[in-house]
Amino acid sequence: MIKTDVLVIGAGPVGLFAVQQLGLIGLKAEVVDNLDKIGGQCIELYPDKPIYDIPALPVCTGESLTKNLLEQIKPFKTNFYLSERVQEVVKEKNNWKITTNKKKVFLAPNIIIAGGVGSFEPRKFSLENAEKFENKGIFYSIKDKNYFKNKKVCIFGGGDSALDWAIELSGLAEVTLVHRRHEFRGIKKSTERARELEKEGRLKIKTPFQINSIEGQDKIEAITILNEQGKTEKIATDYVLGFFGLIMKLGPIAEWGLNLEKKHIPVDTENFQTNKEGIFAIGDICTYPGKLKLILSGFHEGALAARGCFKLARPNEKYRFEFTTTSKSVHERLGVKKSD
Repeated sequence: MIKTDVLVIGAGPVGLFAVQQLGLIGLKAEVVDNLDKIGGQCIELYPDKPIYDIPALPVCTGESLTKNLLEQIKPFKTNFYLSERVQEVVKEKNNWKITTNKKKVFLAPNIIIAGGVGSFEPRKFSLENAEKFENKGIFYSIKDKNYFKNKKVCIFGGGDSALDWAIELSGLAEVTLVHRRHEFRGIKKSTERARELEKEGRLKIKTPFQINSIEGQDKIEAITILNEQGKTEKIATDYVLGFFGLIMKLGPIAEWGLNLEKKHIPVDTENFQTNKEGIFAIGDICTYPGKLKLILSGFHEGALAARGCFKLARPNEKYRFEFTTTSKSVHERLGVKKSD
């Protein structure tokens, strides 16, 4: 069992900033996320796309924002439990007992839900035998592009992720990009680049087609694609990549006894606590009058939720607001060295 002051559910920007705010006031946090990487939607959906509404940063990417937030929480030595989902939350005296789908158990007086609009799962191929090839021949994300070097790869999807990876892998592998429509949904620059590579013979594009079948026993040997007119084509391939976006599911959160409004969690804006004492909700998953689904709004929510957690984590102590510029205790927590 892992004991902590706060369990943060969600490792996106809002969850990371909440960890920083908790650390500044002396509270320890552990972080659980259903995704296999830190950064939430920013990393999963638009790691390289520009973000223009982060204070004091005229422009940044999801990747750079995540990197900076991780640097900001470095002094607090936070533990992350990725590819793991909180399954059960039960009240035990003054604490919450939290159990994940991997049977890991946490005990904490506070929970901060910063999980976007629930847990993210990739949209998957609906073919019957697709599941048996998952993480062997079928992938919905890429960790190391060199894994596909000198291989035959079929990429399905029409958005930015499909286009970007088709372009990226075209220099390493024999790539075929398949989309169910003639037009792609990705940004113009990526679409134009993919078409250029097609003309150069470095990328094959098949539209409008969808996957119809997968051939192979222990590994994928070929796939068949089908268009609206019933025309089929067989393509020999080693790997199949699907980039159809993410399904956002509320998941087990719906079973924790929290009040819900259209799959969102109402909160008290004094400290962003839910109807359950010690459970807070911040970011896209929470709702209140005037709510804006902006990262900067989530930062504000996280700061207030952190202070709300202090009362339950340190019931015998009085919270004192301190400025980070002058607070000796904050400087000690951050490891700031005294200037001569």
